[in-house]
Amino acid sequence: MKEIKAIIQPFMLEQVLHALAAVQELPGVTVSQVTGWGKARGEGGSDAVHEGAHGLAKKTKLEIVVSDAMAPKVTAAIATSAHTGNVGDGKIFVYRVEDAIKIRTGGRSEEAF
Repeated sequence: MKEIKAIIQPFMLEQVLHALAAVQELPGVTVSQVTGWGKARGEGGSDAVHEGAHGLAKKTKLEIVVSDAMAPKVTAAIATSAHTGNVGDGKIFVYRVEDAIKIRTGGRSEEAF
């Protein structure tokens, strides 16, 4: 199993969710509104927020756990639909997941989906 975390521009969320909805058997997605900085340190964005002396950019974080076989389709859907070509488009991270447990049924790993 793989966990995919993507940090994207908030205004691209609808487009990305539409692309993810087209991925067959996608088990789900968690969406969070976050702030942070990358190479630009949150400078210059019209939606920048400040925490003390630090400029932070508003971003949207997606978290998805999928089978190993689905990971390339999901990352491609995110990368294609979130791309604007501008600084701050975001990043996608892929992690190996050791186990997952579905609380309601006790199903583990692939059965947790």
